[in-house]
Amino acid sequence: MEFETLRATLTERLTNGQFITGTISQPRMKSDELKRIRLKPIELRGDFYIQFESQYERVLNHENIRVEDVDEKLQEVLERFRQIHLEFSNEKVHVQLSKKFKVLWKSEEIASTKTVDLAHNRKKQYLLDPSTPYPFLVRLGVQTAEGKVKNQHQDKFRQINRFVEFIDDTLAHLPQDRTIRILDFGSGKSYLTFALYHYLHVEKGLDLKVTGLDLKKEVIEECSLIAKDLGYENLEFLVGDINDYNEETAVDMVVTLHACDVATDMALGRAVKWGAKVILSVPCCQHELFSQVQAPALDVMLQHGLMKERFSALATDSIRAELLSLVGYDSQLLEFIDMEHTPKNILIRAYLTGRKASTEDFTRYEDFRNLLNAKPFLEKELGDLLSH
Repeated sequence: MEFETLRATLTERLTNGQFITGTISQPRMKSDELKRIRLKPIELRGDFYIQFESQYERVLNHENIRVEDVDEKLQEVLERFRQIHLEFSNEKVHVQLSKKFKVLWKSEEIASTKTVDLAHNRKKQYLLDPSTPYPFLVRLGVQTAEGKVKNQHQDKFRQINRFVEFIDDTLAHLPQDRTIRILDFGSGKSYLTFALYHYLHVEKGLDLKVTGLDLKKEVIEECSLIAKDLGYENLEFLVGDINDYNEETAVDMVVTLHACDVATDMALGRAVKWGAKVILSVPCCQHELFSQVQAPALDVMLQHGLMKERFSALATDSIRAELLSLVGYDSQLLEFIDMEHTPKNILIRAYLTGRKASTEDFTRYEDFRNLLNAKPFLEKELGDLLSH
């Protein structure tokens, strides 16, 4: 089979209704930041798409491609990879591409025919079942007493479940032989704090102590009452500021959701100094770099206030993730919830590995920082930990 024939064949096979799932992997260039692409069919608002989930070293991107655009997308990506695995309703296909783009196609019939279930893709399989009543969701007004998610809280329920997915991913990084210490800075109304406690303690049976910290006294009082009503004995809420909280010397997980501007950096800095094994942070209002950025090479973009604001936010979170990597964390920038629900949809996830950064790692970061003429707050917070 010729390379062009392969593309045409894949286009037809991916869009004829029999495709289940697939992976494109093994980049031709070791330097390629795109490591693999996962494919699956989905249905959105009655239209059929193929979702391309692109996995970079620290970022996952999702792109939903219409049927008529699949061929063009395949042309874009196939030349960068050497291996393809595909699963259809009654067949598995493995494709290997040589250095000269010779195609080796292997096919294996599946004994039991699988069904393409687009409804499965449309109706997400949540870790928290939308038809099961959860006391904390009922008490917070997200569900009725019968377990039905209220219409006005559908987005909130999706957000909570997305967060629970992240919490589930952290299990391998948390201690299993002692009480797990978790701090939530800027807990606010604490939907996600309650979800975290419920999932780790009630569903997974882990021993933990969770503290939610916020500046609003009335919110803290309400959350404390709810925790008491639910019998969540090891969940407490305190009035306080990130900078003033000095009750701990070591913490296992730090969560910071929508802490405004450099308050996020304060929380990240504190988490690193505590040796937190897991950091989950959804930043908010990243204003710091907006007033600092001076990069003539980017003026074509940054001359527009809207673009400068968005670029500054993305650059800020990229710097945060890179700084965490430089002090021994495996850090990633991930989608939190869909853009249609909120523009603040980036989550920084970092796991402590203790990996020592190389001179090249520091140089790459410094080149980017210097390009922008930035003076990141988090860099100052981490201080001596960044010495090399």
